[in-house]
Amino acid sequence: MQVPSLGGAVALLFLVSSTAVAGEHFANADDNPAVLQGKGVYARQCAACHGRSLEGQPLWQAQDQYAHRRAPAHDASGHTWQHSDEDLFHMTKYGRFPGVPKSIRSYMPAFEQRLTDREILSVLAFIKANWPLGIRVSQSLLNPHFRGMPRDASKVEWTLPPICTASYNRWKVISR
Repeated sequence: MQVPSLGGAVALLFLVSSTAVAGEHFANADDNPAVLQGKGVYARQCAACHGRSLEGQPLWQAQDQYAHRRAPAHDASGHTWQHSDEDLFHMTKYGRFPGVPKSIRSYMPAFEQRLTDREILSVLAFIKANWPLGIRVSQSLLNPHFRGMPRDASKVEWTLPPICTASYNRWKVISR
């Protein structure tokens, strides 16, 4: 599997965003049975907070006294795609990202007693399957060996999400 040629944009994105923990958890958005299972699990376990259409709770981006208490969107408007599969798995299972001290309050419930690892990965596969191709490409760059790179990424036209383009343009100005 090859990464599409985007020159410095891909290299920069990988260097800036490479926070992936080398782990074994991978959610395959191209595995249709897993995506279908994940859709059902998401509807039962996640939609009440994160929205039926992955849209998150109202005002989830607001920076007020309730900041970080609202469930974020998992669609293209959210930031879920800015994390590796391993980090997303850990957040879902344990209610926090790896390396975050347990003394720091997280409002995300831990699902380790309610969902199997396979169910968690199927939910993540469902979420990823709903992203536009550019976001799927960007997120796969965070996984070891670019795991999850969409198979048709080099065959069809796509663009990076605006936040990636903005980061790249900012880097070009700063690096002069």
